[in-house]
Amino acid sequence: MSCTGVILAGGAARRFGGKPKGLEAIDGVRIIDRVARALRLVTDDLLLVANAADAAAWLPGVRTVADRRPGTGALAGIETALLETRTDILLVAWDMPFVSGAFLGELRRIGETDDVDAVLPESDSSRRGVEPLCAWYGARCLDAVRAALDAGDHRVVGFHDAVRLHRVPVDRVAAFGDPMRLFGNVNTPDDLAALRGAVEAADA
Repeated sequence: MSCTGVILAGGAARRFGGKPKGLEAIDGVRIIDRVARALRLVTDDLLLVANAADAAAWLPGVRTVADRRPGTGALAGIETALLETRTDILLVAWDMPFVSGAFLGELRRIGETDDVDAVLPESDSSRRGVEPLCAWYGARCLDAVRAALDAGDHRVVGFHDAVRLHRVPVDRVAAFGDPMRLFGNVNTPDDLAALRGAVEAADA
């Protein structure tokens, strides 16, 4: 089964002033380009799921689609990606600048070799205990995702009880780097400043 790398650029970014946060640069490289580069290393194709009117210009040459159910959250983005690709997907939010290709490759390896439908890394920094926007979802998840949305459950983890889920333990995640860095994302201008500062400190 082929695997499509999906960049999910959803949300209104209210805490970021409504600006397209994935277009911000860290160490001279846009966050969206960092995510695309990591995904290209370990997937067979790329798809950008974004609702902005100018989204097709963000990554020239990458197919761009809008949510099929706009306004219903990240789970609708997962549904859209599964519907548009009909493949397994490696999905990463477009505001996670430090996710590595090696780590994403491990998620894909687990998904393709274990008898599971979804692979999610555990995270101490997530209120959900896992990182649903940095995960592998098998094509088989589509029916469960669709059923959750049809039932009005828009939680990004709302379909988990209906699929075979593999949770990657935090200590295994840490083999690929500091989880706080791997999953660091941009919700506010302060978050962006902190991520930029972390790069500057590492380079000092």
